[in-house]
Amino acid sequence: MGLLAAILSNICEHCSNLSLSVLVGIGLFAVVAISVFVNVFRQLLFKNPNEPPVVFHWFPFVGSTISYGMEPYKFFFDCRKKYGDIFTFVLLGKKTTVYLGTKGNDFILNGKLRDVCAEEVYSPLTTPVFGRHVVYDCPNSKLMEQKKFVKFGLTSDALRSYVRLITDEVEDFAQNSPAFKGERGIFDVCKTIAEITIYTASRSLQGKEVRSRFDSTFAEMYHHLDMGFAPINFMLPWAPLPHNRKRDAAQKKLTETYTEIIQERRKAGTEKDSEDMVWNLMSCAYKNGKPVPDEEIAHMMIALLMAGQHSSSSTAAWIVLNLAKNPEVMEELYQEQLRVLGSDLPPLTYESLQKLELHSKVIKETLRIHAPIHSIIRAVKNPMPVDDTPYVIPTTHNVLSSPGVTARSEEYFADPLKWDPHRWDETDEKTTEDEETIDYGYGLVTKGTNSPYLPFGAGRHRCIGEQFAYVQLGTITAALVKMFKFRNVANVEQLPDTDYSSLFSKPLGKSFVEFEKRDTPSKA
Repeated sequence: MGLLAAILSNICEHCSNLSLSVLVGIGLFAVVAISVFVNVFRQLLFKNPNEPPVVFHWFPFVGSTISYGMEPYKFFFDCRKKYGDIFTFVLLGKKTTVYLGTKGNDFILNGKLRDVCAEEVYSPLTTPVFGRHVVYDCPNSKLMEQKKFVKFGLTSDALRSYVRLITDEVEDFAQNSPAFKGERGIFDVCKTIAEITIYTASRSLQGKEVRSRFDSTFAEMYHHLDMGFAPINFMLPWAPLPHNRKRDAAQKKLTETYTEIIQERRKAGTEKDSEDMVWNLMSCAYKNGKPVPDEEIAHMMIALLMAGQHSSSSTAAWIVLNLAKNPEVMEELYQEQLRVLGSDLPPLTYESLQKLELHSKVIKETLRIHAPIHSIIRAVKNPMPVDDTPYVIPTTHNVLSSPGVTARSEEYFADPLKWDPHRWDETDEKTTEDEETIDYGYGLVTKGTNSPYLPFGAGRHRCIGEQFAYVQLGTITAALVKMFKFRNVANVEQLPDTDYSSLFSKPLGKSFVEFEKRDTPSKA
């Protein structure tokens, strides 16, 4: 006992000479070390044969978040080699089960409403940006009605009118923007294309009043709303952070602005004079007979603006970057316009756009490699048995589908990371969507999950803006090809890396491309 007392006395005397900060540091290190040890011990010794294998990770809570967040496709393919198509990784403390391949896409994207839930995952992020009572902040049945309103508003007449409006916007931008000053020069692709896509979408889909505001106040408000998609907001959407305060102020102001536009139209008593979505939603009513409230129209317009802008801006930027790297394809596109539209290159129409097949293939190929969304996540609401496996995914998990993995897989596409629009000249049976259709409440859509090419998703949450996206991207591409030649800046041969830091992926950093204005028939 005397020896033990002496040892303890010695330790206490030694500790008393250490500063409090050092002791706290030692304590924290010990806690971390113990938690890491316990975490590794549990992974090695306690494996549940009825659940998918867990990707090995050192730190609890953090799990594989960093490696997944930096390069998701590399993470998926590496895990696929080691664990197969089905595996689980820890994403910010949440076990997330990934199911790759076309079977995985079908399992998750066409999952039954009682089994999988999108609202629980995305609502904390999207509701502060879009607003209340729309998209993921309402019952699924109401969301399906809202999707029906939008889908049925994208009529052939509407899309037909958009081609002219989008073309005018691109041509006006090319003539007046400092980005294209002079007969030749260099421009910042992402910045320039973001401006073009926001102007074209606001003028065609949003209406002339919205477009007239975009040169000033809307641009800044849009930027502040955009910051609401920061990754930290998956966990802390309501935290009193500076970017969240700006997001909330912008959301409120945009809602007021859209509401003013709606009320001014009602007050003027004018009849519908364009095919924009504001007019469409003003005439819609829910199944219970209640007209869509003005505030909900405003929030739906914000949702259309934000969701559509990110995907179209990213895709259009990748199109320009790939055309600059492959100028021979850009010349092919120009020759296609001369051949299909006529040597005098008359104004593009909705009908003539459908005949520009190579233009369509350029968009399709770009979406194949550079899909704006790399992961689609759902919360598990009921235990989900996986056919032909012993696995049952529990309700404590999320599930994740990544259609981009099949689009980048050699089993479906030869040399999959090579950008080659001509690979679509002869469509292989394996890349063709099945024709089975289903109606979730907003009209028939193809289930489509047998296809490895699903840039717009599938199932009840499939993107309803697909038609508009192809019209917008096709018209922008055709207008740029008609007016410009693009090529890489000297000594730049590779495409930029992809920025996966936000909900929507895009080219990383700034990318500059050389332009040269064409001697078009109208200039000759």
